[in-house]
Amino acid sequence: MHDLTQRQIEILKTLIEEYIETAEPVGSETLEKKHSLSASPATIRNEMVRLTDLGYLKKTHVSSGRVPTPQAMKFYVNQLMKEKELSVAEEVALKEKVWDLRDKENDFLRELTRSLAEKTKTLAVATTDEGDFFFSGYANILDMPEFYDIDFTKNLLDAIDKCEMFSLFFDKATEEEIQVLMGEDLAPSLKGPYSFVYRKYKTPHHKGEIGVIGPTRLNYTYVIPTVRYFGSLIEEISRGW
Repeated sequence: MHDLTQRQIEILKTLIEEYIETAEPVGSETLEKKHSLSASPATIRNEMVRLTDLGYLKKTHVSSGRVPTPQAMKFYVNQLMKEKELSVAEEVALKEKVWDLRDKENDFLRELTRSLAEKTKTLAVATTDEGDFFFSGYANILDMPEFYDIDFTKNLLDAIDKCEMFSLFFDKATEEEIQVLMGEDLAPSLKGPYSFVYRKYKTPHHKGEIGVIGPTRLNYTYVIPTVRYFGSLIEEISRGW
């Protein structure tokens, strides 16, 4: 990673969070008007050009604004963002929702996957080492502007149909470690604006993974701790299996 100045980091973080919220290319005027940056509009423009040269931003063909690259999003996830943990009330509500299914492992995982999709507004997936796959939230991706492009959507759905593709990703993680895959981290068949956030879990009978798929513009501050909690919830409830 390049050594960025504090001002460049401030501009990059603000631009990424604006992009996550709006899904629109971000221009210097937007940053200057909506956010209290300690720089003039001309300085912001110059720094955005520099960040583009360094590979953190890229221009789009439909706007004069810029969007963050996978390199920028990884930098944001690893060093800039602050996670927003679930509240105790949210954790209790989620546990109560699946508690009655605790003795039916497949039903439990299916409902947990549905709850994860509902909570994160993404496409959620859970797997077991017996080759079971549970998906939920297909409709959620249709609400995301990135997937208005039918080619991107078709490519993702085709990849999901090839469930063995996921084993290529799952080898990357150790238990309880959150993995965030995007850009070149994903299989060649998943070239595009995709992101995959998941963690492994372990029960008395099985090992598996649980996570979400969406655009690189995912709200990682919320998605990452939510995926982490769902994995922990599987392990906590499965002690009775």
